[in-house]
Amino acid sequence: MQYSDYPSFRNQLISGESDLVQVVNHFLERIQSLSHLNVFLEVYADEARARARQVSEKLKNGTAGRLAGMVIGLKDIIAYKDHGIQCGSRILDGFISQFSATAVQRLLDEDAIIIGRQNCDEFGMGSSTEKSAFGPTLNYLNEKKVPGGSSGASAVAVSAGLCHASIGSDTGGSVRQPSAFCGTVGFKPTYARISRWGLAAYASSFDCIGPLTRSVTDAALLLEVMAGADDFDSTVSSLPVEAYSAFPDAPQTFRVGYFKDALDSPGLDPEVHEATLAKLEDLKKQGHEVIELNFPELKYLLPVYYTLTMAEASSNLARYDGVRYGYRTAHARGLEDLYKKSRGEGFGKEVKRRIMLGTFILSADYYDAYYTRAQRVRTVIMQKTGKFLEEVDFLVSPTTPTPAFDLGKKTLSAMESYLADVFTVHANVTGLPAISIPNGKNREGLPLGFQVLGRAFGEKDLLNFAKSIE
Repeated sequence: MQYSDYPSFRNQLISGESDLVQVVNHFLERIQSLSHLNVFLEVYADEARARARQVSEKLKNGTAGRLAGMVIGLKDIIAYKDHGIQCGSRILDGFISQFSATAVQRLLDEDAIIIGRQNCDEFGMGSSTEKSAFGPTLNYLNEKKVPGGSSGASAVAVSAGLCHASIGSDTGGSVRQPSAFCGTVGFKPTYARISRWGLAAYASSFDCIGPLTRSVTDAALLLEVMAGADDFDSTVSSLPVEAYSAFPDAPQTFRVGYFKDALDSPGLDPEVHEATLAKLEDLKKQGHEVIELNFPELKYLLPVYYTLTMAEASSNLARYDGVRYGYRTAHARGLEDLYKKSRGEGFGKEVKRRIMLGTFILSADYYDAYYTRAQRVRTVIMQKTGKFLEEVDFLVSPTTPTPAFDLGKKTLSAMESYLADVFTVHANVTGLPAISIPNGKNREGLPLGFQVLGRAFGEKDLLNFAKSIE
């Protein structure tokens, strides 16, 4: 089944060239045939077929919503009423959501079809989708490689043609990094542009809901539907939602900045370096002004990110105690033992590691030394990034320093580990919007990504620019 973007697909549905029920059945058959990739933890087959029939009638009557017939998968960290949500963890065994995330409800209100929930690193803590309690997800393009994380399965679902789009979450690059590894578009909006109501919290001042799609057009349309004020989320912005999917006819030119030190680092894969330089040359040929920048504070991004996210994770994950819902140990002797054993048995190693480190960071003796200092450095980084974005319209970089690495064999040097996160983490530390678009493939045929970071609530210009260079 050929699919370029949703507007083209919708025209096919209206003209009768495509039948929505058949499309849904095609996806369901494909999910079944590629089940070894371990993408979907649960598939809503009967529900999706029934909804396809309902939406087909709406299309005939001319009453269908803006996303009529778009088939979407949800990362297993976003709530969908009367459906399971486990965050890739045993700690939420058997839990059924009592409500839908605001973003999900807005998709449903525009007649999208939710086809199932997708695997992820436990509570979004990982970059390879190998830290799920339900086993790793394989990269469709090369099954010996990881798909990235934590929204790795969401990226694979789009890459492998198991749905039109996925909705994931991005705390430190979890939408953009897997998109780079799987050859899709991954978009993280400005913090507070999309309501976090119904998104299981990992690090509340970093978490964002974002789409993974085949095209910038689809990412823009999904943002347009999901964004906006929400009475359930006091942190969401009340700024009006722009017509993100209305792209200009005439080409625009922008000032584009890149950080020379990061791009020239020896830890950057030579083919990624080559592809990024080629993209910068293409931008110059298209009339954009490309400006070299220096940002010494880049080295503080990762310490700030991990210090603050671990502290917030320690606080947020305290609610999973084995008492109110989810997993409860069968071997407890007393309340304190119930807490310890339920959490010890229910959480995976990576989550326990981050909770313990976060608890240490927040302890009375170390709070000022770590947490308070990290918040101050975060403010400095935000201010300096803001000054860069007065000089240029966008900051660009590779999305990741390497292509997808081997499944089960991640052996990176310290420099590579640093670079693996620093490109994507910048947008989360500052709260700014960023998008990853495909940037060709290496000699092995593995996708490479190109990241564009823009100004706060500047999604309109960011998406216009991304589409022009897509």
